[in-house]
Amino acid sequence: WRRRSPQSWRSPSSGGAGSGTPSGTVPVLFCFSVFARPSSVPHGAGYELLIQKFLSLYGDQIDMHRKFVVQLFAEEWGQYVDLPKGFAVSERCKVRLVPLQIQLTTLGNLTPSSTVFFCCDMQERFRPAIKYFGDIISVGQRLLQGARILGIPVIVTEQYPKGLGSTVQEIDLTGVKLVLPKTKFSMVLPEVEAALAEIPGVRSVVLFGVETHVCIQQTALELVGRGVEVHIVADATSSRSMMDRMFALERLARTGIIVTTSEAVLLQLVADKDHPKFKEIQNLIKASAPESGLLSKV
Repeated sequence: WRRRSPQSWRSPSSGGAGSGTPSGTVPVLFCFSVFARPSSVPHGAGYELLIQKFLSLYGDQIDMHRKFVVQLFAEEWGQYVDLPKGFAVSERCKVRLVPLQIQLTTLGNLTPSSTVFFCCDMQERFRPAIKYFGDIISVGQRLLQGARILGIPVIVTEQYPKGLGSTVQEIDLTGVKLVLPKTKFSMVLPEVEAALAEIPGVRSVVLFGVETHVCIQQTALELVGRGVEVHIVADATSSRSMMDRMFALERLARTGIIVTTSEAVLLQLVADKDHPKFKEIQNLIKASAPESGLLSKV
């Protein structure tokens, strides 16, 4: 392949005598991934119009939850450069949309008004199979108590309850927003998405339950793909196999998902000794979470 100069590149929308380009527009080649599509934009179009054009051309292929940068092909350098500040299209050019591959730091701040708790498949039939199930039930209980104290919405799922039973009796579901049966491993179901849409300003999900390497992992990845920050509560999350649990948590942490503990979550949500609910939360955590075999296997 040989790069041509802008003068030698032509397309049906390149303007000039007999072309279909409307007066006052400039031909632009829009490149994304392996694709390159000629089109045109109004003379003087800036960044926002270029983004709109990319969406109109490639909208079904662009992941809207990712961050992008627009670059301009610079003849002077023979390669693409970041779009200059205040850039406006004045002559034929070639631009491309590039997804950012850089892993951005996730700060993981939690506030009650922007947080939802997800309790995943804490069901009776899992009791004999899941490692340290009694311990994660105990921690799950205090997370749901904390959610009630702080007014945080809770969404609960049950994996095929007809065969696997309902949520264990020890976990009090009083006041939860939604209890939903499912067959899909991920909790991200249409009903869950609809419930989230009813809660204004949701930014973070605190996720716990079973199994770490299946339903928890798939839920976390789907939520992150939708732009939601995910906190997985390690002392309330387990699997049948500790190896599966360990490698799932390691994988999820590498993707920027926050692996944390119940006490850290609850104290982050109150944030201040003078918070009106601090004493109630303090009473919940006076007894430390069980120091089970989960600790050495994270």
